[in-house]
Amino acid sequence: MAEHTSSSIMIEAAPAEVMGVIADFARYPDWTGEVKEAEVLATDEQGRAKEVRLVMDAGAIKDDQTLGYTWTGDDEVSWTLVKSQMLRSLDGSYLLKPAGSGTEVTYRLTVDVKIPMLGMIKRKAEKVIIDRALAGLKQRVETSKA
Repeated sequence: MAEHTSSSIMIEAAPAEVMGVIADFARYPDWTGEVKEAEVLATDEQGRAKEVRLVMDAGAIKDDQTLGYTWTGDDEVSWTLVKSQMLRSLDGSYLLKPAGSGTEVTYRLTVDVKIPMLGMIKRKAEKVIIDRALAGLKQRVETSKA
């Protein structure tokens, strides 16, 4: 199994509010930092995104990619790479757990680039992407409640 990077954060909002922000792909450029464009290409029978095209600029990784999404109930979403210019694979997930008055959000990510890259550098890049995404998600959810 490929190595992955994961991190968690507490967000002062109900899981449904957090998942609402995660599922609103059109607003990703507003809060993620790395996503410059997001377009839902296909939806499932419940109207949730099934395939999304993202234009990314994550410093060392600039890419136009399509991800396939799988929704597990209302508390987990995972994705896998459908196509990309720079990446060989990309697998990730958000898992939401109620915790006290808020939600614990765990983000897992595994990235494999087509160009040679040391594992240590790849893990560092994954960690930066995860930390920025969680901080942006927290800020977006908590400020939209105010």
